Amino acid sequence: MTNLANMTAVAEAAGVANAPEVADAAGLTHPANVAVRNLTIRLGANTVIENLDLDVRAGEFVVLLGPSGCGKSTLLHSIAGLIDVTDGSIEIAGEDMTWADPKDRRIALVFQSYALYPTMSVERNLSFALRINGTPKAEIARRVARASEMLQLGPLLKRKPAQLSGGQRQRVAIGRAIVREADVFLFDEPLSNLDAKLRTELRRELKQLHQRLGATMIYVTHDQVEAMTLATRMAVMRGGVIQQFGTPAEVYARPDNLFVATFLGSPAMNLLKGTLESRDGAPHFRSAHLRLDVSAYPFKSAPADSLPCVLGVRAEDVRVRMGEAASERAKVSLVEPMGNHRVIWLDYHGAQIASIDQTKTPVAVGDTAAFSFDGAHVSLFDEADGTRL
Repeated sequence: MTNLANMTAVAEAAGVANAPEVADAAGLTHPANVAVRNLTIRLGANTVIENLDLDVRAGEFVVLLGPSGCGKSTLLHSIAGLIDVTDGSIEIAGEDMTWADPKDRRIALVFQSYALYPTMSVERNLSFALRINGTPKAEIARRVARASEMLQLGPLLKRKPAQLSGGQRQRVAIGRAIVREADVFLFDEPLSNLDAKLRTELRRELKQLHQRLGATMIYVTHDQVEAMTLATRMAVMRGGVIQQFGTPAEVYARPDNLFVATFLGSPAMNLLKGTLESRDGAPHFRSAHLRLDVSAYPFKSAPADSLPCVLGVRAEDVRVRMGEAASERAKVSLVEPMGNHRVIWLDYHGAQIASIDQTKTPVAVGDTAAFSFDGAHVSLFDEADGTRL
């Protein structure tokens, strides 16, 4: 077997050997919480994760989001038991699983690669883990029928993987996880090998699947759209550290630092450097060319006067008006049609400001546009350390 096949075999067995033969009314074991405490993982001389804490509630869909190399897959694989931890602990359903074998953790894992057995039919791929663990035939048939109905695999059960499309193969891989009736489902970038249309379709199916199962799911991706649409809560990671953990709406609207602010959003959050100062008793942001009243901004503590800071504003909060007089004006440097909206880029004294615009007002490169944004709908960050003020 290849290394991938070996990992697949481990994942096939995980969560099945000790699974109860009688499931609850929903056909599942009860979803479990996952608690990671002070987790440190070193691979050789490289520290991938250090002193990381993560709490996943039972029944949640938690997404681990971040750029390549941030440690998100390493964290997922440590929960699965495929990577030994250097320090810390991992609990599943209140039971210490730090050194438990993968098969004893009651988890199911879906890899980025479909990793299907090419000589087996879809039906036998789905039932393989149950067969090697001695599950009764009637129970195997019940679980396979249930998973194939959920994922619309019924007409494909007799086909081999080579006769399936990419989306169908990934549904089989997901179905192979469902039949295990595990306490925790782990997904390692399962949609990254698919084209944009298939990703959208399977993303919707995954969300609906979670709603039907009510299972605990932990999902790794670098795609912010997947994270925002799938997660009940998301953990944004960088350099083995969780930068922010919260609901997608919270993380998007109130990023904890500049990394989170610029990693989420398409286009990324607009940033302008300046100074926070008091004017007539009210806090204002001031740059070389812009002054903005931010008295409605929800500061974490009383703002310091003359503090170097960075102002961030989402593209959808920048209002562009053509042919109007205003104190803030800029040249249109680029227009990107996006179907139901367009992105208008403004050259503001050398800084590029993006605006998401849904009007049909004619606009062309080189035009002069007025723009504005509300001081209550911005983010302010300390320039020194990048943390939210």
